[in-house]
Amino acid sequence: MVCSAATRGLVFNATRKLICRPGASKAIGRILGEQGCRRALLVTDPNIRKLGLLDSAIVSLQQERIGFEIFDEVHADPAVANVESAVAVARAMRADHVIGFGGGSPMDVAKLVACLAEPDNSQALDDMYGVDMVTGRRLPLTLVPTTAGSGSEATSISIVTDSKPHEEPMKKGVVSPMLLPDQAILDAELTLDLPRHVSADTGMDAIVHCIEAFTSRLKRNRLTDALAKGALDLLSKNVRIVVHSKPHDVEARSNMLLGSYMAGMAFNNAPVGAVHALAYPLGSHFHISHGSSNSVVLPHVLNFNRLDPRAAALYTELALCFDSKELKTLQHDLGMRKTLREFGITRDDVPLLAREAMKQTRLLPNNIRDIGDHDIVGIYLEAL
Repeated sequence: MVCSAATRGLVFNATRKLICRPGASKAIGRILGEQGCRRALLVTDPNIRKLGLLDSAIVSLQQERIGFEIFDEVHADPAVANVESAVAVARAMRADHVIGFGGGSPMDVAKLVACLAEPDNSQALDDMYGVDMVTGRRLPLTLVPTTAGSGSEATSISIVTDSKPHEEPMKKGVVSPMLLPDQAILDAELTLDLPRHVSADTGMDAIVHCIEAFTSRLKRNRLTDALAKGALDLLSKNVRIVVHSKPHDVEARSNMLLGSYMAGMAFNNAPVGAVHALAYPLGSHFHISHGSSNSVVLPHVLNFNRLDPRAAALYTELALCFDSKELKTLQHDLGMRKTLREFGITRDDVPLLAREAMKQTRLLPNNIRDIGDHDIVGIYLEAL
């Protein structure tokens, strides 16, 4: 049962403005110009620029005589150095607006750049890690997702990989309402030519967000439950269409973007748990995509959680729109790998993965069932 907001209080953070319309990114110059933008930094990745997805946005900025620079050096699982390089560009050009254009990685980097490149900022990135550690203001921020998965355009979270000398690389999070953008632009036309495996991978990522938000231990509420269920309905009904039957179906692509956005709103306010905690080390150490990392551990975390009566009841409720049989069928239909061994991971890697997962102290308390190091080792072994 979800406690009412009246009895326990409710704080709900969300992106200020949403524009969901095919072709909307072609008007980004007019949108930003009306908001007083004169110099924008576009944060993206090499593939987005190579594929020409930025072209219409660039034309729009030029038409409105908005100056801009493009930082296209963001890669998957962005490192701290990526953020620092982008911040240097933003400061050098005296950017007054930051645009994150791409998947979760460019958007996560753009969020941090907007904070760190603000002229009066005195914080270092190291000082921002954790929850509500960002102080001061940020530059205006617009996020334009080109995949339907991360939900970063709807969250107050940014994840980077921090590699210190003589330490294992570790994913760290900055969590602050300051990272929520001023606006998100969902343009289905940007996603029409996504490779099938990317549509599948990001779609599974968004589905995991729904499941974990709906069973989040500490902050789930009626709003997050409604968003998680609604998003799961949209995603599960449209992901096969965009991956297999009609990849260029604009309505299905729009539904995927909106479902991902709704899932982002849900887990932004009812945070994810053990699935993500166990997935992060797979990304940082073995460079497995985030959607695939989540997908491969998901069934095993669900099996672990089901032994808690509260989790079992919630999974039963969620099964009205998406049950465990459907999950297995969907993973098969989307071509998701089912075992860690398929990624080259062996029993010898499990101790390292478990140690790194236990460091995810921001996420593990959100899991509906208490989970310790022995449990985590067992889940990884089952996933082999």
